[in-house]
Amino acid sequence: MSAGLTVLHASDFQCGKPYLPQATEALLDLAAEVDPDVFISSGDLTQRAKKQEFALARSILDRFGDTPVVVTPGNHDVPLYRVWERLFTPFRNWREFAGHDALDTVTTVDGAVIVALNSAAPRRAIVNGRLDEHQVAFARRAFSQSAPEMLRLLVVHHHFVPVQNGEASRPLPRAARLAHAFSDMGVDVVLGGHVHQIHMRAAEELSGCPARVPPLPILACGTSTSRRGRGIESGWNSLSVLRFTNSEVEVTPYRRAPDADAFEPMAVQSWVLRGGLGVVNG
Repeated sequence: MSAGLTVLHASDFQCGKPYLPQATEALLDLAAEVDPDVFISSGDLTQRAKKQEFALARSILDRFGDTPVVVTPGNHDVPLYRVWERLFTPFRNWREFAGHDALDTVTTVDGAVIVALNSAAPRRAIVNGRLDEHQVAFARRAFSQSAPEMLRLLVVHHHFVPVQNGEASRPLPRAARLAHAFSDMGVDVVLGGHVHQIHMRAAEELSGCPARVPPLPILACGTSTSRRGRGIESGWNSLSVLRFTNSEVEVTPYRRAPDADAFEPMAVQSWVLRGGLGVVNG
C-alpha cells in the first residue's frame, strides 16, 4: 500500500448568500500549514448554481496553485428555481466551471487514484441524490486499471449512512448495495459532504452491507465556508485532514467556531487500510 499521502478534504462551500469569506481565509491558512498532496471539495461549491457563484468558487480553488484539486457536483450545483434550465441544461454552469467532462472523473496523484462520481440528480431529486449502475461501472474500470498498491479514494457528495441526529435528508437510495460494490472494488475511503457536519461511519453500519475487514470508512465533513452548519455544528465550519501511512489513515477533523480566525483540530481517528485488522480510534 502506498504511503505518505496527505489529503485536505473540504465540502459545501455554498458560494452565494451563506458564504463566509473569513472561513475561506482560515481554510487557506490551514492548507498552507498542512501542505496537502491533493485538495478535495466534495460538492455544493455554490448555493444556487449561478455563474458568479461558480466564479467565486473558482477564485478559491485557484489559490491552491499547483496542488491537484478534485471536485464533484452537489445538489446545490444545479439550478433549483430556474426550472427550465434544471430540466434541460442542469450542468451547463458546472461544465463551464469544472470542464465539459467533469461530472464523473478520475484523478491520479502520487500513490493514489481518486474517482469522483456525480450524485446530483436534478431531474429526479431536489435534495437527495442518485448513483446509477453506469457510474458504478465507471468506478470499477478506473480502480481495476490502477496498481493494487495504490490508494483508492472515492468522492461522492451525498451521504450513505443516516445521520444520527436526523438533521440531514435521507441517504442515497440503494446505499447498502452501492457501499458493498465499492468495498468489493477495494476502495479505501469514501469522502463526501451534504450533511453539513462531521460524520464518520463504516459501510457495515448499513443494513444489508456485509462487513469487511478492515471496515470501509465513509467520511463526511461539514460546510467548510458557509453559515449553514447543522446539528452540533450549527453556525460552525469543518473540514478534515487525512494522512495515509502503509497501514492506516489518520483522520483529523477540524472545526472553526463562529467568527474565529482559525480551524482547530479535534481528536484523531485512525482507520486501518486494506489488509489490516479494523478501526483504531485516536
